[in-house]
Amino acid sequence: MNFRSLMTGLALLGLSAIAAEAKTICTVIANADTGDFIVKEGRCEERFTPASTFKVPLAVMGYDSGFLTDAHNPTLPFRNGDPDWGGENWKQPTDATRWLKYSVVWFSQRITAKLGEEKLTEYARQFHYGNADFSGDPGKNNGLERAWIISSLKVSPIEQITFLRRLINHELPVSNAAVDKTLAIVEGRMLPSGWAVQGKTGMAYPRNADYSFDTSHPFGWYVGWGEKGGQRIVFARLIQDDKKMEGSASARARDSLFEELPSLIPAE
Repeated sequence: MNFRSLMTGLALLGLSAIAAEAKTICTVIANADTGDFIVKEGRCEERFTPASTFKVPLAVMGYDSGFLTDAHNPTLPFRNGDPDWGGENWKQPTDATRWLKYSVVWFSQRITAKLGEEKLTEYARQFHYGNADFSGDPGKNNGLERAWIISSLKVSPIEQITFLRRLINHELPVSNAAVDKTLAIVEGRMLPSGWAVQGKTGMAYPRNADYSFDTSHPFGWYVGWGEKGGQRIVFARLIQDDKKMEGSASARARDSLFEELPSLIPAE
């Protein structure tokens, strides 16, 4: 066995070990042009918290409303009292590009506070994005702070890719500029398999009965779109860890999907 084969085998073993410690709730991939499913496995119609994947539709809302003007304006400062559990990257002045790259929650909250619950609900309904519920936790009046994080807003993997397909095909009821500017700030990469992909991760801890967080069983999302040789796809993968693990559940969802794409999609 040559070195490359050995390393590939070790990588696959590593992914297998991860898979044994996390369950895939849904993997769905569709043709971005026709909408036909290529892969649809798991509980793909069930709604879950979108967590930070909500930043993609929120970016569209931010640009369409005029709160966001381009990739770097406005640049907003961190303020005392803002969520800071993302570490030093969340304590820096942040623009739309940094917001998506580092999943800065307080920047999302600046947009939602500006738009308000009524406008957010209107946009989400127009986008057919999940249940469009920004009421937040019952009795806590926190919808603008965290409706999308283990709270009232829920979306299914099918609804995720339906929204993404409308986004990349410029079929949303917003300005073309809002769509183009959103597409420009979603992180992308070229995979060894030849797929050029863009997408957004999202992770959130479910609640225990006493309202504390269950840190052993986080949800991990990766949603986005890709292109290879003229073939365009939209995709969503949602996993949930079976036990407490190092690192991010969303990164595991993303990396496992990247590894499996060549085997999931038939060559054209």
